[in-house]
Amino acid sequence: MSHKIAVIGGDGIGPEVVAEALKVARATGVALDTTEIDLGGARYLRTGEVLPDSVLDDLRGFDAILLGAVGTPEIPPGVLERGLLLRMRFELDLYVNLRPFVADGLDLVVIRENTEGTYAGEGGFLRKGTPHEVATQGSVNTRMGVERCIRFAFDLARSRDRHHLTLVHKTNVLNFAGDLWQRAFDEVHADYPDIDTAYNHVDAACIYFVQDPGRYDVIVTDNLFGDILTDLGGAVSGGIGLASSANLNPARTGPSMFEPVHGSAPDIVGTGKANPTAAVLSAALMLDFLGEGDAAARIRKACAEPVTGTTQSIGDQLAGRI
Repeated sequence: MSHKIAVIGGDGIGPEVVAEALKVARATGVALDTTEIDLGGARYLRTGEVLPDSVLDDLRGFDAILLGAVGTPEIPPGVLERGLLLRMRFELDLYVNLRPFVADGLDLVVIRENTEGTYAGEGGFLRKGTPHEVATQGSVNTRMGVERCIRFAFDLARSRDRHHLTLVHKTNVLNFAGDLWQRAFDEVHADYPDIDTAYNHVDAACIYFVQDPGRYDVIVTDNLFGDILTDLGGAVSGGIGLASSANLNPARTGPSMFEPVHGSAPDIVGTGKANPTAAVLSAALMLDFLGEGDAAARIRKACAEPVTGTTQSIGDQLAGRI
């Protein structure tokens, strides 16, 4: 069986690391039917297009999307983030962001709600540019959006050895959104009596990520807190350059998207300095979601031991270990 994969190399080192990720994925023997999709900063600078509707429609026909990185210094912040990355999350209903962190005995997963919260775009300006300017940025939380993310996290915790799930929020201050998250968490927990649970305020969780990350098994949290915690998780588990991620549509009404967490690093393009391991591990997450669990496990095993060299030679070594 061949899987149809849309490949968005993007900008900077994106195409370089994606090429190695595909090399390693194909070394497992899984058949991948790949199509290059031209999206990212280079396309925007060339045509003024971020994500044309026609391209978005084409993406719906794939089994998965493998993304390298997007972004160039010439483009103002927010153009690609909102117009490309967030739009794909919203339009393709990629409501679960999954980021695993495995290092030196550490093995935890953060489940981040991916389509609501402060990133939903609710807000605006009043009297912009004047001394009396007002800016509002709301956090959108729906019972459906919160509950489906929490339920996914409980299912994941049930599939793992420790059977433990921690809710992270800020219920003592965010008493509306936090209350919704806590009530939904408690009510869903009733369907999973075999799962042990805990709650941490997000500021406490940041401390524990540094001092005692081994206390965690699965974490579920909202969009903004998840964004911050997962970057911190990358820093304490070997560096953000090694962190993989999955943007999932668990209902499979469209393709899910898999990407390394790092940026496009335009300063090292073509130097061979980019480590493709995060992209390779993102490809492993993709294979897992496509039902190729054995191939994914072989990739993770290949990545478990350190590897050094150029971008291409690291890919060669990892493919050789497969």
